[in-house]
Amino acid sequence: MANLRAIRSRIKSVESTQQITKSMKMVAAAKLRRTQSAFENLKAFAAESEKILAQLPQEDADSPFLKQHEERKTVCYVLMVGNRGLCGTYNAALLRYQEQLVREETETGAECFLVVCGRWGKDMIAQTKIPVRRTVEISDTPTAAEAEQLTETLKELYTSGEADEIILIFQQYRTVLQQIPGKKTLLPVTRKAGGLNDEGGKDPVRIIFEPDQESLLRIMVDLYLTNTVHAALLEARVGEHSARMTAMTSASDSTEELIADLTLELNHARQAAITTEITEIASGAEALRNRTGD
Repeated sequence: MANLRAIRSRIKSVESTQQITKSMKMVAAAKLRRTQSAFENLKAFAAESEKILAQLPQEDADSPFLKQHEERKTVCYVLMVGNRGLCGTYNAALLRYQEQLVREETETGAECFLVVCGRWGKDMIAQTKIPVRRTVEISDTPTAAEAEQLTETLKELYTSGEADEIILIFQQYRTVLQQIPGKKTLLPVTRKAGGLNDEGGKDPVRIIFEPDQESLLRIMVDLYLTNTVHAALLEARVGEHSARMTAMTSASDSTEELIADLTLELNHARQAAITTEITEIASGAEALRNRTGD
């Protein structure tokens, strides 16, 4: 009986865990749909603003964000981790990728520091010994206001000289089952570093500027920076929700299998207990008949 009670208690515990994992899966799926929709809507707009910026002449621009610093001494990495765990290797893989980049930069003599976006793993990030200059909390579906606030912080780091280059580090979304750690240079904004499209030798497009070229370029640079940060935040969160949904699906399937195995074990134990009781009753009856016969 003690064994039966232990098995029933374990089944009840696993069923409670299964309810939690299924609930987390549903929550992650809902957040994924909302965040993915926002990301898809922004991606087309960000690509178009990047295309327009690439067409604007930048040679004589006085924007500080288009000019590289004379020396590249300090690199700021914007590490976009998740807000919580239970999402497989999502955060751990991103942190390993970050450590690899920092090692490569250190070998060249550059100093590195982090701006961390997300609430996960403060202790684990501290163990890497990479200085964390700032920590920014980002919601599960980052808004334009959050992106703009983070962008202003990064622009200030660049213009003040605290960072000679700013690189975004985030999980690039491929499919629900696959996210790949990647990087994108945010500052300085150049066709090479910023990923802007180049015309590749084609004849330049005749553009009429309104109000004027310099003002338009300044506006488009700010728009490009904000859109790039916002798109990266959304893509990182899409990957996080996908990874958590996948992890919780796997956990729910595992609990289903475990419950089936425990139920089978319970039935075997119950059958063994019944067989033992029948054997004891039969033995007692036989002993009673023998005693009566004597």
